[in-house]
Amino acid sequence: MAARPTWKGYLRVSLVTIPVKVYPATESSATISFNQLHDECQTKIQQKKWCPHCEREVTSAEIVKGYQFEKGRWVVIDEEDIAKVKTESSRIINLVQFADQGEIDPMYVDSAYYLAPDGPMATDAYAVMREGMQGLAGIGKVALYGREYLVAVRPHKQGLVMYTLHHAAEIRTIDQIDELREVRGKVTPAEAQLAKQVIEAFHGDLDLKSYTDEYQAGLRAIIDAKIAGEEVTAPVEEAPPKVVDLMEALRRSLDQVSGGKKKPAKVEEPAPEKAQKAPRALKAAGEKPDKKRRAS
Repeated sequence: MAARPTWKGYLRVSLVTIPVKVYPATESSATISFNQLHDECQTKIQQKKWCPHCEREVTSAEIVKGYQFEKGRWVVIDEEDIAKVKTESSRIINLVQFADQGEIDPMYVDSAYYLAPDGPMATDAYAVMREGMQGLAGIGKVALYGREYLVAVRPHKQGLVMYTLHHAAEIRTIDQIDELREVRGKVTPAEAQLAKQVIEAFHGDLDLKSYTDEYQAGLRAIIDAKIAGEEVTAPVEEAPPKVVDLMEALRRSLDQVSGGKKKPAKVEEPAPEKAQKAPRALKAAGEKPDKKRRAS
C-alpha cells in the first residue's frame, strides 16, 4: 500500500521556499495489537462515553474540549478557537539555524518523517538544498497534529528526513535519577582495560537490517498456533551463571566471545597509588590517554 502524506506545506531556507509533503518514516501497523474481549462470550468490549452528572451515555456530537483552569472549573475551547491560533509553522517549516548532525543529542529525537517535494516544480530546488545540507541539520519549527514541534531536517540518501525534537524542558536531567548519584565516577585501569577488550570483541560494522523483532515473531507464532488449535509450549529458560566478581565476569565474557582461541586475559590489579595515575598506566600498556575520558 502506497504511503500517504499526513501534512503539506513549505520548507523554507532564507528566501528559498519549497513545497513539500510529510510522510511518517515509521510503520506502527507492524506491531501486533490486541482488543479487549468479554471472557465469557469473547465479544469485543465497547468503550462507552458516560456522563456521571447526567447519568447517561453521550454521543460524540455532544462532546466538547475543555481546559480545567481551577479545580472543578472548565473553559470550553472549540475548533473555531483553535483555528484562531495562526503561526508561521502551521504551513511552513522555517529552518532558522544549521548545525553539525552530531550536535543533536539522540535523547531529544522523538519521531522521524520523510520530506518529499510537492510537485515537479519543487524537485530541482529540493535536490539542490539537499546537497547543500550535506553533513548538517537544519533546525526549525512546524505545527503537526495539534501542536508545534521543534524539528531537525537533514539529508538522507536521495531525500530529506525531518525529526521532531523534544524541547529542553521535556528532558529529565541525569541528576534526577537517584541511583545514578551513587555510581562511581572512576574505575581502575585494569577494570577499564578488560571491559574494553570484551567490548572490542563485539565491535563491527553496523547493519540494523540484520536485527529483527524476535518478540513479535514469537507472538505471531503463538497466535498462528492457537488459530490452528495447536498446543503452545514455552521454551525452557536457562538461568545465567551467577558471577559475583566483576573481573571474573569480564574474563569469562572475553573467553566466551574468543571461542577458546585466545588465552584468558591476565590482568593484575594495580596498587592503589598506581590506580590514581590512569593516563600513565594506559600509556605503559601502549594506549594513548583520551583527554575527553580523562576530563570526565
